[in-house]
Amino acid sequence: MAKRTKKIQDYNWLYSFLRYYTDIVLKLSYRTIKYVGRERIPQDGAVIYAPNHTNALMDAMVILALDRKPKVFVARADIFRNPKLAKILTFLKIMPIMRMRDGIDEVRKNNETIEKAVDVLRDRVPFCIFPEGTHQAKYSSLPLSKGIFRIALQAQELMPDMPLYIVPVGLRYGNFFRFRSTARVAIGNPINVGEFVEQHKDLTPAEQLNTMKESLDERMKKAIFYIPNDENYDAKYDICAAVVRSQVRILREEDRKLRGLDAHFKANNLTLERITEIEQDNSELYTELIDLGNKASALRKKERISVSSVFVRHHTITRILRRLLFLVSLPYTIPASILSLPMTFTCKAIFKKLKDFAFRNSVRYFINLIMWPVLMIIYSALAYAFLPWQWALPITLAILPAPIVAHEIYRLLRILKSDIKLHMNKELRGYYTRINDIIFNK
Repeated sequence: MAKRTKKIQDYNWLYSFLRYYTDIVLKLSYRTIKYVGRERIPQDGAVIYAPNHTNALMDAMVILALDRKPKVFVARADIFRNPKLAKILTFLKIMPIMRMRDGIDEVRKNNETIEKAVDVLRDRVPFCIFPEGTHQAKYSSLPLSKGIFRIALQAQELMPDMPLYIVPVGLRYGNFFRFRSTARVAIGNPINVGEFVEQHKDLTPAEQLNTMKESLDERMKKAIFYIPNDENYDAKYDICAAVVRSQVRILREEDRKLRGLDAHFKANNLTLERITEIEQDNSELYTELIDLGNKASALRKKERISVSSVFVRHHTITRILRRLLFLVSLPYTIPASILSLPMTFTCKAIFKKLKDFAFRNSVRYFINLIMWPVLMIIYSALAYAFLPWQWALPITLAILPAPIVAHEIYRLLRILKSDIKLHMNKELRGYYTRINDIIFNK
């Protein structure tokens, strides 16, 4: 009897074991990861996840951690040219896909990928493809490619007895480049592919594909903090930051349970609606508002003031407590920072070679994933070699969270410096005050 060919979606004990570790490191890489709308994920059929793509490899990691189910992803085909890397990617349940930029002859090779994707879906293993095709570190979106729809339509045709859904996913990060930021993952309203085809059976296959593309694009935009990627993008982003605290207060008057990332998400979308309203009703006021947003954005970036200093204003007591925490923790944070230096220097060395800043968090994640266990073994061995075990054991446990603690102290210092800069910049604060006045009709 011929030996069965192993499929990419098949169970792998090592992969399943490592999932626990990678998910733990992911949670430590963010202060908060919020999953919204998981109840919308269909349980009666096959699922294709369709997330927006903003933060390189971290997008796949937060989708993977959505639940304990294994998921199969696709990545651009050129990175599979190295046989060793291709083997690793296959182990990680990642398949190659050709893009139009690779040439029409290469794109034709996607038929094999589509066949494998259909096989994955037949086994009810979630399949994930980023329909934008590439990433951009912006709160916006890119045109959707056709690959996901070709896979969905062909898969549904080949398995008519099984429901198939395209599930839009909105990824929203507090910062695309900073380690230990926040992440909000929102599940949008799924598209039932079979029902969609039946409802649009009067259209040609090409027309069905384009109509489905428009529907998914609309649903994805509803799941993200979407700012049109035009000449006013930076202005609108700073306008949203300037008024988000006030918007949150208004929203919480209606819903006291609304807080955190969900509150910010709704507040930012409310602000964008208000900007559109002003644009339609008063063109002169809209022009002034956008001009203020552009000036504020340019000045904030020039002075290297973090946007978090704009939308997060701490009370005096909180500021005092933070400074006290910093002083009290110095006996621990200084050695913790020193012990983390090999990772810090490794990250900086890699960053110098990166042209795309969006990969920075991905690099930090994998450096923490791989280097810190190795360093812990070395530090533990040294502790036990030179100290009695009664001292070595507590020291080993104490240095375990060193990279996270060191980074948190660095983050507090960076934000404190940024807060002081904003407090001292009367011109910038004036822009933000006027923006608030316009948005709230003062």
